[in-house]
Amino acid sequence: MNPVRLLFAILLLLPACRKTPTPSAPAHVELPPGHREVLDAVFNTIPEGEVKAIQEVKQTARPGDKVTFSGRIMGNAEPFVQGRAAFILADPSILTACSDKPGDLCETPWDTCCDTPEDKLRAIATIQIVDAADQIIKQGLEGTAGLAKLSEVTVSGTVAPGSAGDVLIIHASAIQVSSP
Repeated sequence: MNPVRLLFAILLLLPACRKTPTPSAPAHVELPPGHREVLDAVFNTIPEGEVKAIQEVKQTARPGDKVTFSGRIMGNAEPFVQGRAAFILADPSILTACSDKPGDLCETPWDTCCDTPEDKLRAIATIQIVDAADQIIKQGLEGTAGLAKLSEVTVSGTVAPGSAGDVLIIHASAIQVSSP
């Protein structure tokens, strides 16, 4: 497994609950030629195909398959990868944001700290935007096209090489934000 995929797998297993939120801002850097166009194309393309739940896609998808699914940006205290076009999307039929639980006053409701590590493994996919060489674009996505923690998102893309079992990595071709 390459180091980037290993990093995403480790991020899923880190403890989630925190007492105070960590401020994060999108990392805006000068992008290499063509990268801005790739990002624009992904956010200006409407997802196609039958929209499925992440848990369903994880059970059947193999590297190279085209898939479309929806979820919420949650499942970790830091669901956006700093300085990279990648984030975690979770299946809300399995994981619950703390803010959706009456009386829960968690300051980081997107971390789904009350859910089990096993449920997180079943319910999480890593979404990334890659260039023509399959390298993750070096641009943070938080705030792009309305992406925020707890946003509802629909994604179409290709299951990345190295995806297997509990690890589902998608090279996004279309991302549509429904709500924050």
